[in-house]
Amino acid sequence: MDDDVAVDFGEDGLVPAVAQDAETGEVLMLAYVSPEALERTRETGRAHYYSRSREELWEKGATSGHVQSVAEIRVDCDADTLLYVVEQAGGACHTGH
Repeated sequence: MDDDVAVDFGEDGLVPAVAQDAETGEVLMLAYVSPEALERTRETGRAHYYSRSREELWEKGATSGHVQSVAEIRVDCDADTLLYVVEQAGGACHTGH
């Protein structure tokens, strides 16, 4: 993702982000991203999201070990949705899948 792209975080300050397996193309999960989560993802190379239920930033796999290393960040044509192309370690979903 070009750092010059202005992501439209909308009124609630969040955009949906789909995580896709870099190797298989499989869609792994959908979560939401705040400006801070996107910045942390860019800085660390690991997927960060914003939990709407807990109202806090979280790093995927920080407690489970099922981290997502981000190979690429893509943005859709109107800049209000992200695609994280990731290398997934372990299950991507909170259900263990």
